[in-house]
Amino acid sequence: MGETDYREAYEREHLKCADLAGRVADLEAKNEELEWKLNRIKGNPLWKLSKPARSGIHWAVRQRDRLRNCGGPRGVLHKLAYKKREREAMKQFGTSSFPSPEQAAAERDTVFPRMVKISILVPLWNNDREFQIEMLDSVMNQTYRNWELCLADGSDAAHGYLEEICREYAARSEGRIVYRHLEKNDGIAGNTNACLQMATGEYIGLLDQDDVLHPSVLYEYVKAINEQGADYLYCDETTFRSGDINRMLTMHFKPNYAPDNLRANNYICHFSVFSRKLLDGTELFRKKFDGSQDHDMILRLTDNAEKVVHVPRLMYYWRSHPGSVAADIEAKPYAIEAAKGAVAEHLRGHGYEHFKIESTRAFETIFRIRYQIMGTPRISVIIANKDHAEDLRRCVSSVLEKSTYDNYEIIIVENNSSTKEIKDYYSRLLGYNYEQAAEAAGGNQGEGSVLRSEDGRIGIVTYRGGFNYSAVNNLGVKHASGEYVLLLNNDTEVITVTWMEELLMYAQRQDVGAVGAKLFYGDKTIQHAGVVIGLGAHRTAGHVHYKQHRQNLGYMGRLCYAQNMTAVTGACLMVKKSLYQQAGGLDESFAVSLNDVDFCLKLREMGLLNVFTPFAELFHYESASRGLDTEGERARRYDRESEAFREKWKKALEAGDPYFNPNFSLDRSDFSLKI
Repeated sequence: MGETDYREAYEREHLKCADLAGRVADLEAKNEELEWKLNRIKGNPLWKLSKPARSGIHWAVRQRDRLRNCGGPRGVLHKLAYKKREREAMKQFGTSSFPSPEQAAAERDTVFPRMVKISILVPLWNNDREFQIEMLDSVMNQTYRNWELCLADGSDAAHGYLEEICREYAARSEGRIVYRHLEKNDGIAGNTNACLQMATGEYIGLLDQDDVLHPSVLYEYVKAINEQGADYLYCDETTFRSGDINRMLTMHFKPNYAPDNLRANNYICHFSVFSRKLLDGTELFRKKFDGSQDHDMILRLTDNAEKVVHVPRLMYYWRSHPGSVAADIEAKPYAIEAAKGAVAEHLRGHGYEHFKIESTRAFETIFRIRYQIMGTPRISVIIANKDHAEDLRRCVSSVLEKSTYDNYEIIIVENNSSTKEIKDYYSRLLGYNYEQAAEAAGGNQGEGSVLRSEDGRIGIVTYRGGFNYSAVNNLGVKHASGEYVLLLNNDTEVITVTWMEELLMYAQRQDVGAVGAKLFYGDKTIQHAGVVIGLGAHRTAGHVHYKQHRQNLGYMGRLCYAQNMTAVTGACLMVKKSLYQQAGGLDESFAVSLNDVDFCLKLREMGLLNVFTPFAELFHYESASRGLDTEGERARRYDRESEAFREKWKKALEAGDPYFNPNFSLDRSDFSLKI
């Protein structure tokens, strides 16, 4: 390659960069203009005065929509039925879930091979008398008896009654309660570290001074330690109003260990119990992260753990009262910056640089993380197509016009189209007569040559067999020149201009397999926000948050942050080409359905994480081109493929989806509880 060639290549890249910079600048200018107009409207006195009227109108519109769609996922009947179901389901938690006298006796008499000693650490500071007694009682009432309660008290003289209460309980605890009054209050981190100095157990548990434990929680944890070798454990939790754990406000039923979820949101939180060895000589709580010291600790220790176990039972009761974080994060605003700092240090420890951590609309401590994209790797967008020129035109135009990422190609896999309209559109994309070129190229089934546009950005390859989504996409990937492949349905339309970057920042990670986007129907309700195996009537797989409104925060804010899922839809799926090939591509025995879920499960078996990100958004006018699978031969074919899927992934289905709590109903996509 001569000097002239290098110069020309440099100039081409320079022009590309300049064009991309210009497009970004235009978008930023439009954004600034709209923001200026919005602020001008909000600052208008008439706008402020009209707030009550606007609120009333919005309320009326919502009620109208609910009545129009009364039986649908967002309708008033659905909402009433949902609340009724939840009230019924809640009856199985709280004190009704406590062991009967017979069961409690059986748990107390159980002898495990490892009767590990668990030291529960409780830092004290000016606690309420009633809260203190309820916390102590919940520990004293544990059915597993090999525990130790370490209390480090930094309270002032006005709260001297706490020492009296603690020493009274210690006197009748048979030596299991250890109390120490500190010379000064050293904050949550310092007081907890003082508790640790007193602890003698193999395992450490963390309990807040105003919270309550389920009587069987230690029993369940020691059982998991013995059966699964757990060295870090946590359970489901609920917030409750002061004085009555049955007055539950928010029940949090968690997924199993999910690294991406944990970076974005400290979902593990309570009740954390872990092997003391995980500390490896380091501090338990670091004072520089006071306010979010638990998030920092959990990130560090789960990194060190060999077996993180989630006990899917609601066994921690987090008291909500004025001044508690459970009531309002604004009670401790420094916790927000501390949490960002903890996540940042964790990410740097994993080798990530130049990332950005931002609070989301869900909650101040639920984060959006933007990873640095390394280089500008080529992305091959694979679109299967048969006829439906208008759908394909809308899809391709949106990719070309709305994508800020520049280094990509589009490969359309043509599959038995017959209309003149689509062939004319192919000709316009290529810049020459498609039919003549295709006839000249020839090619056997599955081995067609790629026809490329003059600039090389658009390619068309022909698959001559009957429709098989897996085989069609496998052919497209075979001819892809990109380092990454992005499977994209022809009935999609780009919304987020940085959609490729949002997918790529995860797909480039060494620990990630497939990455999926947030997809909407034309009415802006959710079509895809991650896939759960076992969900739905066929007990194969289903989409969660299905048909919820675009602005919905999701269950516990889960529509607002990137997270690990068992699978994502092939309607918009990015993966390294090397991984696609290593996994054997899409299984062609799943001709139409479940091939994407099967592919994601193969990636999971390879030890990789699959990620759903809500920050790459597209419309998906689902089944516009191929129809629905609800009647006739299509329904029979879906039944056959479902049966094959259930047989192939029998063990995975029996184990349950690790990212979908077993307390949720598999009959519904809205995180309803099982009754």
